[in-house]
Amino acid sequence: MASSSGTSSGSGSYTLLNSGSEENLQQLMDERKRKRMISNRESARRSRMRKQKHLDDLMSQLSNLMKENNEILTSMSVTTQNYLNIEAENSILRAQVSELGKRFESLTKIISVLSYNNGISNDHESSLADALIQNKSWNYMCHPIMTADIMQY
Repeated sequence: MASSSGTSSGSGSYTLLNSGSEENLQQLMDERKRKRMISNRESARRSRMRKQKHLDDLMSQLSNLMKENNEILTSMSVTTQNYLNIEAENSILRAQVSELGKRFESLTKIISVLSYNNGISNDHESSLADALIQNKSWNYMCHPIMTADIMQY
């Protein structure tokens, strides 16, 4: 029995050492698991922060692009309005050029008739028309001339 008691005593200490080793191993595994959980939580927190920062950056970019878009639309609207105003003014000027051309033709015909009636030769007639053009005296006759209209018909 003594031998069995020694054996059991030896076995008991091995079991004690073995269970202590298992406990240490379990504690070590628990510690590693706890560290991994903490690390995973920290990683998840950093990931959420990165996502939030990215979202904030995108929102800021959206705001800036919308502001820039509004500025471009405003500028485009002003430019379009200026274009329409200039186009209208250009139309008016074209009509005035046409009207002045017609008046000039009428005045030239009047001069021709007057010259013919007064016996002025064609050379003098063209020089009188040239003088009118050079002096631009016809510019002061902007009102309609009734005789020119009558003479045409």
